[in-house]
Formats: sequence, C-alpha cells, structure tokens
Amino acid sequence: MAVYTHVPAEEMAALLARYGLGGLRSAKGIAGGVENSNYLVEAEGGRFILTLYEKRVDAGDLPFFLALLDHLADRGLPVPRALRDRDGVQVQTVAGRPACLIEFLEGVSLSHPTPAQARATGEALGRMHAALADFTPERPNSLGLVGWAALAARCGAAVDTIAPGLSARIAEEIAFLDAHWPTDLPRAVIHADLFPDNVLMLGDAVTGVIDFYFACTETRAWDLAVTHSAWAFSGDGADYRAEIGDALLAGYEATFGLSDAERAALPVLARGSALRFTLTRAWDWLNTPADAMVTRKDPLAYLRRLDFYAAHPECFPA
Repeated sequence: MAVYTHVPAEEMAALLARYGLGGLRSAKGIAGGVENSNYLVEAEGGRFILTLYEKRVDAGDLPFFLALLDHLADRGLPVPRALRDRDGVQVQTVAGRPACLIEFLEGVSLSHPTPAQARATGEALGRMHAALADFTPERPNSLGLVGWAALAARCGAAVDTIAPGLSARIAEEIAFLDAHWPTDLPRAVIHADLFPDNVLMLGDAVTGVIDFYFACTETRAWDLAVTHSAWAFSGDGADYRAEIGDALLAGYEATFGLSDAERAALPVLARGSALRFTLTRAWDWLNTPADAMVTRKDPLAYLRRLDFYAAHPECFPA
C-alpha cells in the first residue's frame, strides 16, 4: 500500500455520507507497497480502507477484481469486500481517481513468519485455489513471460545504474525462461502477489488475504512459486529459510495439492517469480516520483532470490 494522491478531509467526509457511515473521525495514509493510494479511515460507522486506484491499475479491470473478492467472500474466505453505497455503487471517484471503500479486516502482516504461520498461509492459498475452481471471469497476465521481456526493454540499460551488469543478467534469464517455461500445466485465476504484507494474521491463524490487484488467469502453480519466493527468504533475499519454504509447501499440499508435473516445474516457476519482481521493482526504483509517500523496494533482493533458485532447484523436493 502507498499514498500518491492526497484526499481532502471534506471529500472523504462526503464519501462516507454516501455510504451512510456517519462522520469522519480520522484518516491516515498508509505507506508501503507501490500500487495504489490507501488510507485507514475511522468513521462513526466503523473502520475501513479507502483505496484510490493509480495508473498501474486499469479502471476497466475493477469489475473483475471486485467480482473475485465477492466470489471468495461468498465462499467463506477471509477477503475484504468493496462496500456498496446507498445506490449500490462500489466504484467511486475520489480526488479524480477511481476508488473503493473496502472492509477492514483484523490482523497484522508479518516481517518474520514462523513455520506454523507459513503453513497456515499455504493452507489459505490452497483453499483459495479450491474456491476459484468455479470462478469463470478471466483476466490476462500483463506481467507474465511476454510482459517481462517488454518491461525489460522499457527499463533498458538504466537498470545498470542499480547494479552493474543487471541488464545482461535479466536478458540471460529471460532467454532461459523462454526456453524452459511450462506450457501444459493447469491454469486458473490466481492472486499472483501473496507477499507477507498481503496476509493478515492473528497468532498462527490467517484472518485476511488482501490486495488482489495483480490477480489474473495464469499457470496456477505459479501462484505457489510467487508465494514461496516472497515468504521463504530474508527481506534482502540473502538468506533462504528452508523451514519456511517447506512449511508453506506442506500447507498447500494439505488443502489443494500438486500434480507431479506441477511439482517438477516449481524450480522454473520460482525463477520466473524472482525475475518478475526484480523487473517490477527495478522499474519502480527508476520511476517512483520523489514526492510520493511510498516505500521503494530493492530490486536486488529479488535478484538474490533468482540466483538462489538457479543454483538450488532442490529446494523444491520432487
């Protein structure tokens, strides 16, 4: 989450009135993540998250995202719905941006998850995949293999200002993945961004799964690979925590399971995940406005993951 767009208190109060939620008590911008502007809003009628969708989120995709949240919530998963105002409208215009007022879920995101918490997250991911088996809307993955090559071209040689030789390393990995990417695995709608800060927990229990704005139709097992790369390393990507990675995989196996082909593909899928976040972080590093209230993420933390996965495919037991 982040804040790019300032919302005056008067406009926020007017928004709450459309929902019949009483007066505005407080609103605080949330710094973190890189995609949208987010505020924690305290109203007389409760606590909510106000999300303003910035340039990377296409307003035309919002019906897909909101239908996805409703689908999962209807099946009992801990995801936050976008509220409807008194006229039944979910998508508002706030400060010139499309916006939604979203349910607030209790829980905290973790910086240093335990194996028990990682297993619970794997179980939650498996339950989510099971619940999406009958979700029929589709959304292309703009940040899949073809998208990585396009983004690398847009970044160009400027990435070498982040680390010498980074552009050549990216080109080498794209060539490898293009030659080895699995094309015959099951596809489904996936979260595609299940980082620790997108999972809320109380103790060892998952109380919320949030930020579905990269959700797309993709190789389903890639979702597990993305989650593994986000959870099983230290923040800087220098240290692999096998006990976390193993617990995550075990939790997923317990609630959904993997075919032999999916299991065999995980080393390559994980390299794809690491490249994807190396690239998007590099783009954001080079292009985030200096005055944005946003925490930039280090692309090299994912380059280190990529190098680890390339050297240690055995971290995914056959």
